[in-house]
Amino acid sequence: MPNSPAERQNYATVIHSRTLRTPAELIAAGLLPEAARAGAEAVAARYAIAVTPAMAARIGAADDPIGLQYLPDPAELLTAPHEIEDPTADAPFTPVRGVVHRYPDRALLKPLLACPVYCRFCFRREVVGPDGGLLSEAELEAALDWFAATPQVREVVLTGGDPLMLSARRLGWLVARLSAMPHIEILRVHTRVPVADPGRVTEALAQAMTTGTAFYLCLHANHAREFTPEAASALSRLTRAGVVLLGQSVLLRGVNDSVPALEDLFRTMLRHRVKPYYLHQLDPAPGTARFLVLEAEGLALTSALRGRLSGLGQPLYVRETPGGGGKVPVSPQ
Repeated sequence: MPNSPAERQNYATVIHSRTLRTPAELIAAGLLPEAARAGAEAVAARYAIAVTPAMAARIGAADDPIGLQYLPDPAELLTAPHEIEDPTADAPFTPVRGVVHRYPDRALLKPLLACPVYCRFCFRREVVGPDGGLLSEAELEAALDWFAATPQVREVVLTGGDPLMLSARRLGWLVARLSAMPHIEILRVHTRVPVADPGRVTEALAQAMTTGTAFYLCLHANHAREFTPEAASALSRLTRAGVVLLGQSVLLRGVNDSVPALEDLFRTMLRHRVKPYYLHQLDPAPGTARFLVLEAEGLALTSALRGRLSGLGQPLYVRETPGGGGKVPVSPQ
């Protein structure tokens, strides 16, 4: 570790040019105070950390809306009574590795478990990480064979991890294989890459999502400040390629739990041709209680938005039902 002020400044400059993955790097970059080292190290021993340069540049403090999403906090090691290990019940609905089939007409395909950033509220925090969780060739072929042999599945949701961490060549190959199955009518990818690591969205990656099959990209973003100029360029490349953009967000305490924050987020999405699609109630994953917004508060927020935004800017407020029952709208009943 550098000792002189000049060495520390140079080290911080270098650190900011790449993804930060350790508490030491976060401290050197000025994103965490030295006093937070021990707690952050304890979190890092259990959960992956990654903050891309794009997001690091947007963090003003550990408790700002961007910092809260990505910087480790010792509260992550506390499990509240209502929290459970697999809140979306992926495991019981996994016919082969990498596939989750909870709904009759659609299924998830998780080709890898790496992400550009690791959200501190993620319901898959126990399994995602920099080692990638990449399906082997045999496992991926078995997953594709399952889709080919399951004609009732009409829609494939590529998720993970983040599928846009794949190379353009690999993603294009996977999209082509799925598109060649006559019963597959819709492909959807869930990703944070266009905002979290926009440089990955090259023309080649955008073209890899252009097929004869209807293709939708569902962008995960929770605050308007995530939409940098670089993110705008990445989203523009996708729309020019013909990819339809949808937005999904998680309602998070301290991040977007106010009418102005949500309104700004959804208006920003629309300006970038992203249709707000889902606003998720927080999944009760272990160590996420500090982000919890009660459903009654969420309903009050979404009700207030109806008087301020057109229907185009209104996402559906949903939550997961226990035991893998799928998403249902949150309502007063």
